Amino acid sequence: MIEVFSQNINGTWFAVACTQQEIVGTSFGETEPVALQKLLDNLPINAPFQVLFTPSNLAKTAFTLLSDMFEGKNVKPKINLSFTHLPAYTQRVLLATMQIPAGYVASYGSVAKAIGGGPRAVGNVMANNCFAPLVPCHRVVKSDFTLGGYGGGLKVKIELLKKESHGFCEPKKISVEGGVLEVYPVEHVLSRLPKFVA
Repeated sequence: MIEVFSQNINGTWFAVACTQQEIVGTSFGETEPVALQKLLDNLPINAPFQVLFTPSNLAKTAFTLLSDMFEGKNVKPKINLSFTHLPAYTQRVLLATMQIPAGYVASYGSVAKAIGGGPRAVGNVMANNCFAPLVPCHRVVKSDFTLGGYGGGLKVKIELLKKESHGFCEPKKISVEGGVLEVYPVEHVLSRLPKFVA
């Protein structure tokens, strides 16, 4: 049985679906119904679930991680995420995206180059990320360092990237899935925002 919880932290609603051992999905939104609907839309088909009001220990840990990520902290989730119901390629994209550290971004194309497939396929996985923002799809942008899309809205994507800006100057390479993922300082994106947005 999947247990579903929601919590408001500093004005943002977060929702978590989990079993006793692993996280099945996470989401966020401006209102509780929005966060819950995003979460429920991404649960495995026909999976039984119940909405509970007192978070389990695993849900409490997930809420802390979600809040920390929203504050721009470089969080490496050390909890089990349930990928088994997802297609193999989706799993590979999500695992690669989890390797992008706070303060950096990767392009859809660089993720595709590192693990295979094409930029559009990576974009489709990002658009249906059932672990936002634990799997930081906000750190994946277009090859020209413009924002691309974001399920939480571009304003939220900008705010998350601004909070994660650490003044890094140099790109770096990260080993993922037997390939190499090129990541770039988030300033590459922030410097291209229109002045009235930045």
